[in-house]
Amino acid sequence: MTPLPHRIATLLYCFNEADEILLLRRAKEPNRGLWSPPGGKLEAALGESPHSCAAREALEELGIRCDPPDFRLTGIVTEQGYEGAAHWLMFLFELRFRLKALPKPHEEGEFGFHRLDALDTLLMPRTDRERIWPLFWDHRGGFFAAHCRCVPGLPDAWTLLESRKEADA
Repeated sequence: MTPLPHRIATLLYCFNEADEILLLRRAKEPNRGLWSPPGGKLEAALGESPHSCAAREALEELGIRCDPPDFRLTGIVTEQGYEGAAHWLMFLFELRFRLKALPKPHEEGEFGFHRLDALDTLLMPRTDRERIWPLFWDHRGGFFAAHCRCVPGLPDAWTLLESRKEADA
């Protein structure tokens, strides 16, 4: 495998009182034009923790002031060689409280609340649709860790490294 940059990010899984998920239709790369959870890159050079990154991204993108403990770590996903451009380490956090309103549009894109049964109709990153979303829903209230080996031209090779369902957590 060719050496690639390693990126660390947080993804924020936020819900409203109707249990609809907040998604961002991205205006920038990666994944421009696709729906995904809000979030962003961790400021590793500053020693930022994943929980602190989640709180910072909630303020920057959603306009919501949160403290790091307002987020529950639901999953860790590594993608080795995603789109042949980078390796990703992603921390998936669920916001512990419900949103009361749709956040205003942001330079990163526009927001929308979506029902679970409507997610299949949205344009999403391939790895999100194929594995990350099913793992998140299956482990909501629990925890999982998964690794994806992405090789251009070949099917992604997923490994579930850890799995604790809500009842086990």
